[in-house]
Amino acid sequence: MTDAQSSVAVITGAASGIGRELASVLAMRGYRLALVDVDAPGLHAHADGLRQRHGCQIETYVVDLSQPQAVRDLADLLRATFGEDLALLVNNAGIALGGSFEAVDEGDFDACMQINFGAAVQLVRALLPALEAGAGGWIVNVSSIFGIVAPPKQSAYSASKFALRGFSEALTHELAQRPKIGVTTVFPGGVRTSIARNARVSGDVDQDVRAQQVAAMEAKLTMEPRDAAAMIINAVDRRKARVLVGRDARLAERVQRLLPARYWSVIDR
Repeated sequence: MTDAQSSVAVITGAASGIGRELASVLAMRGYRLALVDVDAPGLHAHADGLRQRHGCQIETYVVDLSQPQAVRDLADLLRATFGEDLALLVNNAGIALGGSFEAVDEGDFDACMQINFGAAVQLVRALLPALEAGAGGWIVNVSSIFGIVAPPKQSAYSASKFALRGFSEALTHELAQRPKIGVTTVFPGGVRTSIARNARVSGDVDQDVRAQQVAAMEAKLTMEPRDAAAMIINAVDRRKARVLVGRDARLAERVQRLLPARYWSVIDR
């Protein structure tokens, strides 16, 4: 990955967590940034801070990725604005959705699939030609360790992350002989983000139970987002097709590989 000032990096989910830290790293490298998030105050505040610290050029886009037409409009705008200067697309935005399959609302399930998977596919489809043109570019798709193992009460989230994994791996193989473009698929484990706190849940969950569940989940989120971002950038620099972020992700992947039908009985101990 080059540090050319004319290169543009697009990052979804850029207002917090891993996306926020990726934006910080790329700003320090001199990239022009196109930052996308549904959280307008958080997005604008982070962009303003990066401009003040690094003097970089940043455009912000407040977009609800659960709306396919909004994603299409975003892609058209990015392509028209930046063209062949597009050098990096990071599909990082995602939401969690807890609850048993039967308890999860159908609309929430579909929104989870669209944000975590559908929007990434739409952006890749629209921006791939521009990314490959000029000096070339790269795609980063952020899946999850739950795109390798599938816990109970995570049917929507795991489905979306498994789908993103399958799409990314197939695309990696399709692009293998095209030297100016490629894909890195990222599988984060327990990174300290707000994903558990902001997770959607079925409407009948008791609030005290919900608070306990969030606290238990957040206790497992131990890696700092900046460390995860550093690992991802290193993987892109090295043109790695796959990166497991965190010791817990590496361990879960190993257990799944050894015990493909029984891994959860081991992991859940």
